[in-house]
Amino acid sequence: MPAKSAAQQKAAGAALSAKRGDTPKSELKGASKSMAESMTEKQLEDFAHTKRKGKPEHAAKK
Repeated sequence: MPAKSAAQQKAAGAALSAKRGDTPKSELKGASKSMAESMTEKQLEDFAHTKRKGKPEHAAKK
């Protein structure tokens, strides 16, 4: 499932980095922290590898 916004994609990238051990988990905040705890590495890869071109910075609220 691709990310719906650039912010979601960036958060997934930060969470993926922490999950792989490249970044300390203590540096995560907000959405990236909860993504790291609740998603698998494969799911985070799918979100993080989404192209940002044409994506809004933040997803529209429903």
